[in-house]
Amino acid sequence: MTSAELAGLETLRGWLNERCGIAYPDHKRDLLVQRLSRVQRAHNLRGLADLAHEVTQSQQHEIQLAVMHAASTNHTYFFREISVLDQFRSIILPSLSGRGEYRFWSAACSTGDEAYTMAIILAETEGLQALRRTQILGTDISAPVVERAEQGIYSLRQLGYVPPDILKRYFVPIGIDQFQVIPELRACCTFRRMNLKTTPYPFKRPFQAVFCRNILYYFEKPDQEATLRAIYDVTEPGGWLVTSVTENVRDLNTRWTITGSGIARKDGGH
Repeated sequence: MTSAELAGLETLRGWLNERCGIAYPDHKRDLLVQRLSRVQRAHNLRGLADLAHEVTQSQQHEIQLAVMHAASTNHTYFFREISVLDQFRSIILPSLSGRGEYRFWSAACSTGDEAYTMAIILAETEGLQALRRTQILGTDISAPVVERAEQGIYSLRQLGYVPPDILKRYFVPIGIDQFQVIPELRACCTFRRMNLKTTPYPFKRPFQAVFCRNILYYFEKPDQEATLRAIYDVTEPGGWLVTSVTENVRDLNTRWTITGSGIARKDGGH
C-alpha cells in the first residue's frame, strides 16, 4: 500500500471514530481495508485516498453513508447469545409483569434480528396478544440495514438458531430459503436510522429495557461510557440494560448496576 493510500486509510479511520464513534484498532486494519475497498470500487474511485477525499473534503453524503454502513456492518442472526436471552425471559420480563405496555429498544438493531427476537420471546412468554401493547424500537446508523429490518425478510442463514416450532409460528415462507416475520411482529417493531454518538437521545418516553449488544467494542472507551450514560438517561427507574457477554461494562464508569453476565439495571426499581 502506497503512502497516499495509507494516509487515506488513516483519514477514513479517524473520520469514522470522530463521526460515528467506530474504532478500528491496528489489528483490525485489514478488515477495515477490505470493507472500505468495496465502497471505493462501487463508486468507481481509484483508491482509498480518493475515497477519503470524497468523504472528508467533498463531503459526498451518499458515499459517507456507504462508508458508515460498510464499517458498522457485523454478522447478525436470530437468537444470538441464548444465555443472555434466557435472562431476558427469566429475569427481565417477570420484573415487568402486569405492566400496561412494554417499551423496549434495540440500540444497534442491524437487520432487525434482535428486535424481532425480543418480540418472539415476549409472545412466547406472555402470549401473542401482549404484542398489541408492545412497542419495540430498533435503531442503526446504516440506512440499508434499517430498510431490511422494516421488510422483515430473512434467509435461512440468519434463522439457523431458530427452533423449528418457533420458525413455523412466527415466520411465513415467501420463496426459496426466504422467510418473512408474521404481521403481528412487524406491527410492534419500528425501525429508524440513528447515530448512537449523537447524545442526548431524543426520546420523550423512557424504555423498560434496552439491548445494546455487539456494538460497544467498536467504540473507544470514552464513547462507550458516553453511550451507556445516554442510555441510562432514557431508561425508566428499575429498567434494564442488556449487553453482550463479551462486552465488559463492569470496567466502565457508568451508573448501571451489574446484575449478571450481560445484564445491568438502573437504580430505582422495586
